[in-house]
Amino acid sequence: MSLDVSRIKAICFDVDGTLSDTDDQWVERFETLFTPFRKLLIGHDPRHTARMVVMGVETPGNLMYYILDMLRLDGHFANLYSFLAQRLKLVQRKEFLIVKGTLEVLQSLLPHYPMAVVSARDAKSTQAFLDQFELNPFFSTVATSQTCTYTKPFPDPILKVAQDMGVLPEECLMIGDTTVDIRAGRSAGAQTVGVLCGFGSEDELRRAGADLILPTPLDVLEFLAVSGIPIPNLRSTLTQEKSLSEAG
Repeated sequence: MSLDVSRIKAICFDVDGTLSDTDDQWVERFETLFTPFRKLLIGHDPRHTARMVVMGVETPGNLMYYILDMLRLDGHFANLYSFLAQRLKLVQRKEFLIVKGTLEVLQSLLPHYPMAVVSARDAKSTQAFLDQFELNPFFSTVATSQTCTYTKPFPDPILKVAQDMGVLPEECLMIGDTTVDIRAGRSAGAQTVGVLCGFGSEDELRRAGADLILPTPLDVLEFLAVSGIPIPNLRSTLTQEKSLSEAG
């Protein structure tokens, strides 16, 4: 697996598990749910059980969305969910978590590449995440589950943002954490990077055909540095932050 950096003229980012630390949010929710039943769990560890559940439902969840999308029912499903959420006053998390190093990655890449968001989220929650962390200036265009007739793993949203950015699909690099991201990128003819900070496992991403698999989007900078991007010493900064946090 390797990247042809000379081909890359634009970069597409997934949101959940790539820029937004969504899996940890769900782990926290399930951990709270499982804690009263600690004695019934293997190892009596609700957090470990919660993480296993979150990682386990990712693939079936993508399969369900794929089927809805193929039948062109995903838009109706999103509208139904929004309607029920408002009518039943469902509690929704208003604050997102962000993958550490995201802002530094986007700041480093912005002078060199146009960038796009390609998310399977609905438009409203995608925009809420971008607004919370003031990320809108970094992206030339945004494609959500409602932008095209078909969303990931179909290539349509990547083809759309490539056109918006004025590049060919094969000149894009798709960065995501699930097989859905990798399959969408490959279908569009783009190169792909799988990151392990989200829902997907290394084996899944490898089988899906990722050109490169890295721990986080931050690690992408080391590979793109060969094209002349000055990369600050972000890793040592983050290591110091982690050490200070653990010491506190």
